[in-house]
Amino acid sequence: MGIITVLWEKWTEFKREFYKITLAAMISPMMYLIIFGMGIQTTSHGEPYLSYLIPGIVAMSTMTGSFSAVAQNMSVQRLYEKALDQVMISPTPLWQFIIGQIIGGSLRGMYAAGVILLLTMPIRTGLIYNGWSFLILFLNGTVFSTIALVLSFLAKSYSDAPKYNAYIIVPMSFLCNTFFSTDQMPSGFRQVVSALPLSQASAMVRAIAHGEDPGTIGWFVLLAYLVVFGTISFLFIYKKKNL
Repeated sequence: MGIITVLWEKWTEFKREFYKITLAAMISPMMYLIIFGMGIQTTSHGEPYLSYLIPGIVAMSTMTGSFSAVAQNMSVQRLYEKALDQVMISPTPLWQFIIGQIIGGSLRGMYAAGVILLLTMPIRTGLIYNGWSFLILFLNGTVFSTIALVLSFLAKSYSDAPKYNAYIIVPMSFLCNTFFSTDQMPSGFRQVVSALPLSQASAMVRAIAHGEDPGTIGWFVLLAYLVVFGTISFLFIYKKKNL
């Protein structure tokens, strides 16, 4: 019941901020598509660059949408509204509150990805999206929702949320297999970037889009991030409850 309550709160917020959320999900990805995809007429891996770029943009949208939906909202609720303290003294199980936040953030990321898919439908690229693609996108969203949840717990002020975006989300957006392959990076740095969740999600979605097998490594990497950051978030909130 607690999970449904949190999701209902997210749904109410989404309806209230629908136009702002939709515009935010559209503007940056569309600028990337226009500037990099249409402005730079080139090929990648023997195919039009747009065929390489679009799956990466879609995966990136789940990251940015999920992260922003949780990080700023939770920072404000914890630091200023003291909503987290109210949750702790309420009968709502804390694990349900955390899972509701993670699922709600991931669904916001899925919405952002869906907007990009709709906008790119008129572009005839022959890319394939199926149930596995959306499962990967949802899993990627849960990972970044969980990361955002942990960082919002660590935030000392509301201004920390934009800093996390600049330090984490922006570098990943440009480095993690979105605009160009990590294979082009120097050895050592390439392995580190390839191990990041967005790199794996982009590679798997792109493989499916081109009718290829996404492999199994990416699943384990995303699940590992989810378990690690999920555990940290649970430890934080239960430790705070016992203080």
